[in-house]
Amino acid sequence: MAHSSHPVVAGLLLAAGGGRRLGGRPKALLEHRGRPLVEHAVRILREGGCDPVHVVLGAAADEVRARADLSGCAVTVNPHWPEGMGSSLRAGLGALSGTKADAALVLLVDQPGIGAQAVARVRSAYRSRVTLAAASYDGERGHPVLFGADRWTDIAAGAVGDQGARAYLRAHRDAITLVECSDVAEAYDIDTAEDLRHLD
Repeated sequence: MAHSSHPVVAGLLLAAGGGRRLGGRPKALLEHRGRPLVEHAVRILREGGCDPVHVVLGAAADEVRARADLSGCAVTVNPHWPEGMGSSLRAGLGALSGTKADAALVLLVDQPGIGAQAVARVRSAYRSRVTLAAASYDGERGHPVLFGADRWTDIAAGAVGDQGARAYLRAHRDAITLVECSDVAEAYDIDTAEDLRHLD
C-alpha cells in the first residue's frame, strides 16, 4: 500500500486568538523578524514536512489575510474564536475532515520558539490513523501535537472553551508517543506584553 508509506500529515495552525492580554492585538499579526507571526508559523510547518497547511484565523481575519502571505494555505475563518482555542481546533479538524489527510499536526501561532526540527520530529512519530504524538520538553507534554485522522471526531467533540484537546490527551495518555524536543525548541507562549521580548 503506497498510501501508508507516504502518509499525508497536514499542518494545522491555530492563529485565531485576539491577544486579550496584549491589549487586543491579534497574535497572528505580531511581528517576528519583520513578518507577521502567522507567516513564520506557516513556514515552520512547511519546513517540518507538513503538506498541506491549514490555517485557522479568527480575530481580525481580514486584516491578517491582507497583511500576511498565506499563499498555498487553506484558510478557515472561525467565527466563534472568542469562545477559545477549542472552537478553532474544531473548525480546523472540520476543514481537514473532507481531505485526504491521515493526520493533523497542530501548532499554535504564539509559540515561535518551536521550529521546523520539532515539527519534523513529531511528524515522524506518525504510524497510523490512530497515532497520537506530542512534543515533550524535559518530559512535559507540549506542542506541536499530532492527531491521527481516526481520532478527530472524538477530539473535536471534547474541544470546548480553551481546552483544545487537553482533556482528550489526558484521557488517552497511555496512547501518546512523547517526542523529546527540548534540545531543538523552546515552548514559551507569547501571551503578555513582557513575552514580546522573545520576538525580534
